[in-house]
Amino acid sequence: MEAARYARDHHTYGDYLAWPDDVRYELIDGEAYLMAPAPTLEHQEVAGEIFRQLANALADPGQTCRPFIAPVDVRLPRADEADELVDTVVQPDVLVVCDPAKLDRRGVRGAPDLVVEVLSPATASHDHRRKRQVYERAGVPEFWLVHPTDRMVTIYRLEAGRFGKPEICELAGETPVAILPGVAIAWDDLVRRLPPPGP
Repeated sequence: MEAARYARDHHTYGDYLAWPDDVRYELIDGEAYLMAPAPTLEHQEVAGEIFRQLANALADPGQTCRPFIAPVDVRLPRADEADELVDTVVQPDVLVVCDPAKLDRRGVRGAPDLVVEVLSPATASHDHRRKRQVYERAGVPEFWLVHPTDRMVTIYRLEAGRFGKPEICELAGETPVAILPGVAIAWDDLVRRLPPPGP
């Protein structure tokens, strides 16, 4: 299923700030994509558990890396343009930012260190194609696509400015977070709580 476009005009973060609060959009290269309605309970449980584990692992007061869960606006400028002119604004399901200078009251400006998108039928194509390209271009070091139905995670890591060949793992045991030494996501208890995959 394809993400619905708001319009074909070129939009910026300045436009985005003026839109109604009751409908959520993402901007990719100036095109506005209507975000899916409220995610499924399964989606929220997976995203929430990943965030919880990251938050627990990064709870040390001396730790500079901070995890966040959607909705948080992530502005991805192409250069040093003013916020109002940025034409790519996304809301990853879960993200980690290790550079405090990228955080402000509006959210995040610049590439997070880790982005996790939890796939659903309504967003799978959008996340796999458009958002993967956006995260690669922005320089996100590590990008996870979690497939709750297939019980898989696809992991892309930046190599010389491009995402290398993806690593595909089952949602079983633990999956290390490469950019966070000593941090791993444990899957078994989460998977036991999920409904069985459909036919």
